[in-house]
Amino acid sequence: MTSEVSTPTNAASAAFVTTHWTRVLEARGDSVEAKAALSDLCAAYYAPVFAFIRRNVSDEDAARDLTQEFFARLLAQESIGQVNPELGRFRSFLLGAVKHFLAGVRRDAQRLKRGGGQVLEPIDGTDTSPGLQIPDAKAASPEREFDRKWAMTLLDRALEILAREHAAAANSEQFEALKPWLTGDCVDISQADAAAHLGMNEGAVKVAIHRLRRRFREIIKGEIGQTVREPGEVESEMRYLLEALL
Repeated sequence: MTSEVSTPTNAASAAFVTTHWTRVLEARGDSVEAKAALSDLCAAYYAPVFAFIRRNVSDEDAARDLTQEFFARLLAQESIGQVNPELGRFRSFLLGAVKHFLAGVRRDAQRLKRGGGQVLEPIDGTDTSPGLQIPDAKAASPEREFDRKWAMTLLDRALEILAREHAAAANSEQFEALKPWLTGDCVDISQADAAAHLGMNEGAVKVAIHRLRRRFREIIKGEIGQTVREPGEVESEMRYLLEALL
């Protein structure tokens, strides 16, 4: 997916209608551009859907097959044209769509059990055979896991964009040295250590970390902007996803 990074400025807000999810909603999925935008979004957020299906399906390979089938159906059908733009967030749409998909798979499984003569991979809660794997009651709900994986995917994408930006500026070494201050992995190193490694003074490293964090936040906002309908939804979506990581 080619990311279009939006920064939190008035100009960016004015151009907000060009983001991926708003393209889909504005065209209601009918144009070539809207279908391409939806395909890019689906590719970007494959992992949360797989995580949700995996929490519902006993077998990992079957979960992967169902995830592929879900996206194939979603991209092939015209139901996107009936999406209510007021739903706003692509995350909410995708979660609702995968729930609907699994409900259909459950119905098919039950119908086939009653005489269809074909065996389907059991989905948790649809089979009472001794081999059924019961989900751990202490584990996160499928919805919670979906949101957590969505947030993790978002952060990973932002880090990848930052890495590409620094590589393009021939500054990958600095990015790799300072990335722990974005990921929280800096407990065993100090800014003085990073400064010595990079041949910088500690004050310059502090400034570089500050700028890196600011750019990281801008990229995250831009990525979220691709999945919501209105600029005003970006901050609330960011807060929600940060809470999903806790």
